[in-house]
Amino acid sequence: MTSHEAAHAESILVGQALRVRAGDRLLLDVDSVDIRGGEVVAFLGPNGAGKSTLLRVMAMLQRPDSGSVTFRGVSGRDAERLLRRQCAVVFQRPHLWAGSVRENIEIGLRLRRHPAESTREMAEEAAVQLGIDALMERDARSLSGGEAQRVAIARAMALQPDVLFLDEPAANLDAMARTALMEDLDHVARDGRHATVLATHDRADAFSLADRVVVLRDGRVVQSGRPEDLFENPADPFIAAVTGAELSFRASVASSHDGLLTIRVGDSELIATGSAEAGDQVRVVYRPEDLFLSRAEISASPRNRFQAKVTEVRSSGSLLRVRLEGAGHWVAVITRAAGDELSLDVGSRIWVQVKATALHAFSVQAT
Repeated sequence: MTSHEAAHAESILVGQALRVRAGDRLLLDVDSVDIRGGEVVAFLGPNGAGKSTLLRVMAMLQRPDSGSVTFRGVSGRDAERLLRRQCAVVFQRPHLWAGSVRENIEIGLRLRRHPAESTREMAEEAAVQLGIDALMERDARSLSGGEAQRVAIARAMALQPDVLFLDEPAANLDAMARTALMEDLDHVARDGRHATVLATHDRADAFSLADRVVVLRDGRVVQSGRPEDLFENPADPFIAAVTGAELSFRASVASSHDGLLTIRVGDSELIATGSAEAGDQVRVVYRPEDLFLSRAEISASPRNRFQAKVTEVRSSGSLLRVRLEGAGHWVAVITRAAGDELSLDVGSRIWVQVKATALHAFSVQAT
């Protein structure tokens, strides 16, 4: 199912007025959240944001202190029984039984009393999906962390669930295993046969996999929508930071018109998006990769163009982080190839271009 189709699919799982408490502390306070047939939804937030709690509540593994979850229009105990038969859950620490990989993948089907022949076929199909078909006769206790997590996901996929819940499935893996697993999950999540709910603290995972992202902070939904909507219209500095706009500077608003602000940074004026008023103080956030550097001024669509002095060039793996002074202090991230082409040296002057839509201004009071 494409993102467009998922956006118009029927909601099969709906949570309303969900509250979860631990003593006097409110762990979860979500007015409404829904999962639509065939879509991929990511619950995104830092540690302690409530994303795993929300996933458990939506999977009906944890009852909220108040509120309700309905599955296909059914609520209460009937909904729990129905969802149990039509969902599968994978946690960040996979639990594998003693025995072979094949036995671990087949166990859920056997518990549901599937015929032996179809159990074998469904398990093998799931193993192929996760790239572990060559491991079927291996002892599950001999697997690496990445292999074990693949077995857990294959066991869930073999059940052919209507809803697949994944709670931080790559959190405990090393970088290489994590990257490989997320690539496989991209194919698994998009097979169109089930909805996928992913809880993660990693924005790259959320924005690459999901049709919709639900961002949580302190147990509450701060903003939800398509990844591109959150990138282009973050609701506040927290959302902007979640999408990668980790850098910021202070400015004052000279004028405001139709969602575009003219802001003053020292003696310079720039255009940014926001809803502040003339005279307001704002914090402007941006992603360093949105800055375009060139030796010559280019007459193009970006309304923000200025010259800046290079104050630092630092290697960051395959990329370069370039600090600049001009119309304020900036940091740009470019490829090494671009750096070589530009012949960047400390003290050299460079043209900087950045679209108005890449600068998001928020009133200082909101930060």
